[in-house]
Amino acid sequence: MKKNLKLLFLALIIFSCKEKTIRLNNNISFDVQKNISYGKNSAQQLDLYFPKNKNSIKGIVVIVHGGGWKAGDKSDLTRFALSMMEKFPDHAFANINYRLANNSSFIVPNQTDDIDNALDFLVKKSKEMKFSPQFILIGNSAGAHLSMLYGYNTLFDDTHRTKVKTIVNIVGPADLSDPNFKNYSDYAFVEKHMIDLSKSTPTDITNQDIPNPVYWINKNSPPTISFYGINDNVIPLSQKKILDSVLNKNQVFSRSYEFSGGHLDWNNEKNAPFVINSISEFLKQIDNNKTP
Repeated sequence: MKKNLKLLFLALIIFSCKEKTIRLNNNISFDVQKNISYGKNSAQQLDLYFPKNKNSIKGIVVIVHGGGWKAGDKSDLTRFALSMMEKFPDHAFANINYRLANNSSFIVPNQTDDIDNALDFLVKKSKEMKFSPQFILIGNSAGAHLSMLYGYNTLFDDTHRTKVKTIVNIVGPADLSDPNFKNYSDYAFVEKHMIDLSKSTPTDITNQDIPNPVYWINKNSPPTISFYGINDNVIPLSQKKILDSVLNKNQVFSRSYEFSGGHLDWNNEKNAPFVINSISEFLKQIDNNKTP
């Protein structure tokens, strides 16, 4: 009975997303706008949630979905976004779509450009509301790779990278050169479509390094919290060890955790509360200046 009530409550929340206001537990309310265009391409859309009390917004959480860089949709993470909003009622939220790769298009720089374009839209929106935002980038799987790449990579002309306060990496590939990652079932597509070689790139950086998040980590990289599945058959657990090593070497404040289950199990009934609570504690440490 208790489980059925939870499902009913969730259904009411998701249904209420069609309205201009959503109401969560503990008198938490958000104004919502769905499918806002932040670019000219039909894929460049986001769902925007602003707290009712707009005078106390501390930052904007930007959620980037997964799907192997060529699939997925922001709606896949609506439930997660609503759970995060309950935990962070003093933040605005943007759940974004981006241009997907296919046989005639590429992942980089299109998809990192889309993150920058979305942030540009949010900065302008924030100016209208008279506050200067800092961003928390949360990505899962391919979206986590893109979030890390955007936050770390200093090669791209991404206007708002310096406004990224934190990166939340959920089962994201951080090192594309990891031999274990090459067992990924769609690796051939990723290898062929990861970077657009027709774009001008520096001659002293290999095309393999440009889209590789760990290559760009330095002492000024944003604090990062990561989650990896013990039995993940898509993103190997070796990615956690590689990322931890590079972040620690550069003295970037970071935490990483393992959860039971596979690639999609981070968001199940057992693991989701742990993930969200861990993110909350991590942000508190940053806000309280307890980073090393």
